[in-house]
Amino acid sequence: MATYVELMERAQKLMAEAEQVRQKEISDVIAEIRQKMEAYGLTVQDLGGGAPARKRAGGSRSKGAVKYRGPNGETWSGGRGRKPRWVQEALKAGKNIEDFAV
Repeated sequence: MATYVELMERAQKLMAEAEQVRQKEISDVIAEIRQKMEAYGLTVQDLGGGAPARKRAGGSRSKGAVKYRGPNGETWSGGRGRKPRWVQEALKAGKNIEDFAV
């Protein structure tokens, strides 16, 4: 009968081998997917790609629609709470918030 140490060594070797096989299979699958995407003219967006939406810890509230866009592409919904820095700076510079309305 094998000892605990021997069994652990075998298990670690098997796990390392399994990870190598997994990595090889992943690269094969990725290559196959890329080939099919190219053949059918698909993009990541067609597959619903992009980063998965994160759930908010506080509930399922969604952000408001963008109402204002800053000079560098920043956005703000004009909602409750503190105004973004770019809005504060624009107001201090004498600009009207409606100048940035989308």
